[in-house]
Amino acid sequence: MTSDVNEREFELVIVGGGPAGLTAGMYAKRSELNAVVLERGLPGGQLLNTDLIDDYPGLPEIDGRELADRMAKHATKFGLPIDTFTVKGIKKLADGDFRVTTEEGPVYRAPAVILTAGGTPNKLEVPGEEEFAGRGVSYCAICDGAFFKGETIAVAGGGDAAAEEAEFLTRYVEKLYLIHRRDQLRAQKILQTRVFENPKIEVIWDTVIEEVLGDLKGMTGLRLKNLKSGEQGTLDVTGLFVFIGFRPNTGLLEDHAEHDAGGYLISDRDMRSSIPGLFVGGDCRSQLTRQITTAVGDGTTAVIAAEKYLTELKGAKAG
Repeated sequence: MTSDVNEREFELVIVGGGPAGLTAGMYAKRSELNAVVLERGLPGGQLLNTDLIDDYPGLPEIDGRELADRMAKHATKFGLPIDTFTVKGIKKLADGDFRVTTEEGPVYRAPAVILTAGGTPNKLEVPGEEEFAGRGVSYCAICDGAFFKGETIAVAGGGDAAAEEAEFLTRYVEKLYLIHRRDQLRAQKILQTRVFENPKIEVIWDTVIEEVLGDLKGMTGLRLKNLKSGEQGTLDVTGLFVFIGFRPNTGLLEDHAEHDAGGYLISDRDMRSSIPGLFVGGDCRSQLTRQITTAVGDGTTAVIAAEKYLTELKGAKAG
């Protein structure tokens, strides 16, 4: 392994400090691997945007930030370093090592990488959305919900995140419209039941948002279109929370890796990607469901497989 003064050498670099990355880091240090986690912000990933978690075994009700803090403390207990840098590129070099570059300058080099970088929230890409971002439009309920006390707002989406965050937001707002482009929600049944039984929530079916309206003071409403009837109209709301999925942060890879139509990396049962030495886990991996429990499992499997890969690599070099 060669390096220059600008490089930091490790056996394993874990990109992303969410549940998958923190779990991988914890197991890596328990196995005494020279590993590091790179995370652009506070450790926790999507946990930091979740208010109440009630589906993590053994912790029937816990705040997302508290769970993130517990996971980070557990991982660092074993000596795991968590470096706060934004990764901008991951490339496999001719000698087999990976070079991980960051926006802040440091370069990391290792024979194995675990990518657990999660994803970025999708946007509606409609007029007014960008203009009123932070002035009515938000992508994080726990971050901004308290700013809308007593107001009437809307949530766009129909999956788990939209249902969970809509219910959370009702603790602040007077009225909430859940706007979905289909005639039924995609969220888990228990989450749908909570939505339908909440007196503050009204679902608007078969409808898309065409424009975010507002003035100098901020957002004032939405322009809507019913996909079945073609009818258009406006809805008076002072806030819009968008939960329509997210894009996996797999664009960090400078080399081509096998992926599905959504850009999620395809792996085998051991979290190996199509690039030798690159393992994947959590929300950027192609799989049936993306939950905290599956992310933790991915991280566990990925680091054990990475350790085996490193051992085989050392044996091959020694031979």
